[in-house]
Amino acid sequence: MPHPARPTVTLHDVAAAAGVSLATASRVLGGSSRTVAPEYARKVLAAAAELRYTADVSARAMRRRSDAIALVADDLTTPSIGIVVAAMERQARTVDAFVSVSSTRGTPERQLETVRTLCAFRPRALVLTSSRIEAAALGGRLLAELLGYERQGGRVVIFGDTDLPFDAISIDNRASARFMGAHVAGTGHRRVVILAGSRDRANVSARATGFAEGLAAGGVDERAVRIVNCEVSRQGGYDAAARLIADGLGETDAIVCANDVIAIGALSACRALGIDVPGRVSVTGFDDIQLAIDVTPRLTTVALPLAEIGAESIRLALAAGAPTQSDPALPEGTVSAGPASGGGSGVVARELVQGTLVVRESCASHAR
Repeated sequence: MPHPARPTVTLHDVAAAAGVSLATASRVLGGSSRTVAPEYARKVLAAAAELRYTADVSARAMRRRSDAIALVADDLTTPSIGIVVAAMERQARTVDAFVSVSSTRGTPERQLETVRTLCAFRPRALVLTSSRIEAAALGGRLLAELLGYERQGGRVVIFGDTDLPFDAISIDNRASARFMGAHVAGTGHRRVVILAGSRDRANVSARATGFAEGLAAGGVDERAVRIVNCEVSRQGGYDAAARLIADGLGETDAIVCANDVIAIGALSACRALGIDVPGRVSVTGFDDIQLAIDVTPRLTTVALPLAEIGAESIRLALAAGAPTQSDPALPEGTVSAGPASGGGSGVVARELVQGTLVVRESCASHAR
């Protein structure tokens, strides 16, 4: 026959039995740094032992800040975010913190809902990564939520383009893409299709603009550059390239893609439909994920220091007080935008990172 459950003993019961205030009992049993007179401490400990009081560990954990760093990302399925998250976790582990990860699909409503939920668990820091996070989104409610979290002692770091008043690391997608556009033009290509991804994604839209600017600077007639939007995925790249091939490539001699995943899809379509890369058409990407060197031919791309960015995001999140200096591990193309007003400390760190052109076999010189 089961024994009846032992009645729950609360902190109020202990305080009453010891003849002290609830605050005094809480300081003794909660490990407070505030001093309690020895006689009162002895009474509280004796009462707790007699009543067999057990502290509510879960409630205590909810009242104090945890060692968690919460990462909020648009999409966790992309290889580039996988690199960032892995680097964040490695860096957090060096200080015995752990990273929890949530996906928002890039919508402001889900971002706000996720941030509100995570803040209730009082993480040590929040790192938001998104192609674009704006202060005016949802009437400023996301900004208000994050500012309230900082006022309670939390830290907020943004990886992505933002006007929020928090420490941020962003990629200069437009300037980095110009490198690729100039290279494609410099290798003799004169009829170019840009697979630009989705119009509502700020990062790939900026890359498409940069590609076009680099091509124009290299002498390519803007009328010979065609921009095609597609889903930001391997399938999106495959379908877009397959449609181009089905319609007839004509004089098109290069397909410039907004990221490596789109480019890998385009390479697959060319291979499936008998189009020689780079003999008939060159294909380029952006990001330099691991698959970029595993495909055949190996992909010409723009390399981003994603692992370094992930690690630096955690270092900024863990920094106490003033923002840290730029991480020396970031590449020489890193640009510091300097301090800006705003945020809990009145000063925020802005780090702007540029990519590096990596030339491989998927882009070859074409006769002009």
